[in-house]
Amino acid sequence: MNVQDDFDDDDDDDEADEALWEGDSPELEALGRFAGLIERLPWFAMVGQPLSARDIEVARDYLDALGFPDTETVPLEDWLEAADAALNPDIDTTWWETEEQLRAGLTMDAIDALGEEALDLALTHIARRVAATIKPQIELAAALTGGDDPELLEAALGAAAQACHQAALVLAAGAEPDHPFAHKLRLYEQGRWPVSVVGGTFSLF
Repeated sequence: MNVQDDFDDDDDDDEADEALWEGDSPELEALGRFAGLIERLPWFAMVGQPLSARDIEVARDYLDALGFPDTETVPLEDWLEAADAALNPDIDTTWWETEEQLRAGLTMDAIDALGEEALDLALTHIARRVAATIKPQIELAAALTGGDDPELLEAALGAAAQACHQAALVLAAGAEPDHPFAHKLRLYEQGRWPVSVVGGTFSLF
């Protein structure tokens, strides 16, 4: 399944939202469906559970597409391990820099496709939807699985918001469905948190 397929069956019923996505642009239409999908995903619902074969497969797709074929996926068992991975000062800067380069390239392509004003409006709307939707789900997941570190929960929210921003850029730019950010979003669709790359390992909660 690709990112575009994930959004095809999701409609946004709010009239104000519909007005935002009106127009002849297939990219804007895709962003509108994405905005509706955000509320339907099982954010952080599987953290702390053993990784499934599908989790490992999607993680491999993400790492390979990103250019990290030798990096292995390591499951995190609890919020303490997640804190060690998320707040580790030794996080691989190459990983972060690679994602940042991809984000910058997608942003330029998205501006070319939609115009800067339309893109900013769309991304702002999606960011608001993320904040309203994901924070309570993180808090629920943490309450059910023993997470009580406010700094870590804030980091989890920031990571999910970043993933949504990146996935929105994939759609806005009309990028290929096997883009690394598309695979990354699929990990969140699995209820997971892709935390970090440290020392040749990809920590997945």
